[in-house]
Amino acid sequence: MARKDGGFDHFAGRIADAAGHPVFFALACGIIVAWAATGPLFGFGDTWQLVINTGTTVITFLMVFLIQNTQNREAKATQIKLDELIRATAEAHNALLDLEDLSEKDIMEIRKRYIELARQAHEQEDREIGEARKAIEDAEKHLEKAATANLP
Repeated sequence: MARKDGGFDHFAGRIADAAGHPVFFALACGIIVAWAATGPLFGFGDTWQLVINTGTTVITFLMVFLIQNTQNREAKATQIKLDELIRATAEAHNALLDLEDLSEKDIMEIRKRYIELARQAHEQEDREIGEARKAIEDAEKHLEKAATANLP
């Protein structure tokens, strides 16, 4: 299977990876320190402030699109992996494979069903825990009676 193509996806991925690297963070901090240090040279004027405002705005604007591209690809890949797990699990409901394509109303209906299933599971678990605790208490009482009955 082919990896990222040589186009925008590859470029966006590389830039997003680089932007998260500590070296680029240090570089950005260095630029801000250099900008602040030049403030007295330019009298902290409007042009001096405009340089940093314009630079950060342009970089932020472009980074939003690059990072969004990367995030979209990763979300789609994650969804495919989850779909494969659902498909490969015998007890799973294959109808959930395209859940992200359903309307909000349909998703909320399915969510309500799963909340109810979770509630039932918790009730069942609570019953089983209660039964186990009672069995342990009964066994402890039996052991105490047996121990006191064997005392001289």
